[in-house]
Amino acid sequence: MNERIAQYRQRLMLRWGQMGKKQKIWLGASISGLLLAIILLTIVFSKTEYELAFQNLDATDAEAVITYLDGNGIPYKLENGGTSISVPSASASKVKIAVGSQGLVQNGSIGFDIFSKNSSKLGETQNEFNVIYQNALNGEVQKLLNGLKGVESSKVLINRPEESVFLSPDNEQKASAAIVINFKPGYRPAQKEIDGYYNLVSSTVSDLAIQDITISSTQLGELTSSEAGGLTTGNADVAELQFQIQQKYESELKKNIQQFLGPMVGADNLVVSISSSMNFDKKISKEDLVLPLENNDNNGIKISEQTENQSSTGSTGQAGGVAGTGETDVPGYDATASNGGSSESSSEIINYEVSRVTNNIESGPFVVKDLSISVGIDSAQLADETNRDGIMNFLTTLVRSQLANSGQDVTNDAEISKKVSILASNFTNSSSTATSKGISTPLAIGLGVAALALIGGLIAVIARRRKNQETEELVPEQPSKIEYPTLDLESVSNDSQARKNLETLAKKKPDEFVNLLRTWLVDE
Repeated sequence: MNERIAQYRQRLMLRWGQMGKKQKIWLGASISGLLLAIILLTIVFSKTEYELAFQNLDATDAEAVITYLDGNGIPYKLENGGTSISVPSASASKVKIAVGSQGLVQNGSIGFDIFSKNSSKLGETQNEFNVIYQNALNGEVQKLLNGLKGVESSKVLINRPEESVFLSPDNEQKASAAIVINFKPGYRPAQKEIDGYYNLVSSTVSDLAIQDITISSTQLGELTSSEAGGLTTGNADVAELQFQIQQKYESELKKNIQQFLGPMVGADNLVVSISSSMNFDKKISKEDLVLPLENNDNNGIKISEQTENQSSTGSTGQAGGVAGTGETDVPGYDATASNGGSSESSSEIINYEVSRVTNNIESGPFVVKDLSISVGIDSAQLADETNRDGIMNFLTTLVRSQLANSGQDVTNDAEISKKVSILASNFTNSSSTATSKGISTPLAIGLGVAALALIGGLIAVIARRRKNQETEELVPEQPSKIEYPTLDLESVSNDSQARKNLETLAKKKPDEFVNLLRTWLVDE
């Protein structure tokens, strides 16, 4: 075994001695790169990836979770001053389920489950039981609040006075509650949600009125319910709904403009700003219309008709007395007898039935009152006047169609053009550099693959050079290209001197002596 190792070592040393300086450098660099790639890949694939499993823990909950992890031999990392715990990504889901099922994370509250854990109550006084019950009640309310949307943590303190048979109901102290809620960053509860906090606490604790509850926030201050003078739930919801509708309208209109102009000028060369004013008034009107029938000479249906004709005839009268001068007579009136006469009269009554229409008109509350559009485009795209006019026509047509029901004069091109502005600007592409604390797994794998490819290329180059060198050694030397040494015998005076020179050359430089003999033989 030792002889074989010695043979291998001798061969390696022989190979190393036959290699040139450049080949030794390339081989050393290749071996170093290979070792570096192996070490890097080993570190990457053997590194344990951690995932954040628990955060915002208090000291009690953190201690309970750490005890569970230590007992089950699960590695972990404490972060953010001990308030966050990370576990290996492979077992993160399993750990979360196990910790949640055992109820180790209580957010500082004990809850009513303390009574099931401590079943033995021997030696416990009534005061001790009241304290435990009060803490459990506070903890249950705290759990309910922490489970609501946007609530990060909370602290609850409920004061329930002792019942006494010596006090009248009017003189008894009332229950009260003081609550501090810490919301998640950027979250702001609506008035409807604030009222929900008050109703939740009031429903959980008996004989606790809403006016006896105080809820405060570390970010927003005191939160007031609607009954105590806060915004009414209806008004808050309506205002929020109107804001969402306006935001959605502007967003959709901006998206349509970007989809139309983006392919023309480039998405990176376009900025759109929309400003709108909407009318949310809801109007209800009623119309009572009486209409004739069609194709009926502007008349209705004849439902009744009444015709009445009358005629009368008079006889000849006698003289009315002496003409002329009595106290009751008209002076100059002729009191002669008059002839008889006749008269006729007729009447017709027709009743028609017409169409009676009642219209209850309810106008939509979402009407655009005013609209303005500002578009910023790269100046290179607006060099052509035709492009600028086309974009301006598109935007003015869009504004005119959106203001059709606003009551404004949309046919006035000058007024509509004032609502559209096109700004030419030079856009700069700012590249943001992101820094990371460590090398990510994909990047490390990419570096390893690149190192292996570089090493493979170096090995291939070295192998090719060695092959070429061996090929050159196998090719026989051409005699015409070999320069043999020459000896000037003409300058020698005698044969003994020539012989002495040849012997000296043979002793000191045998290779040159042999080449000299070959030259003489070739010449002969």
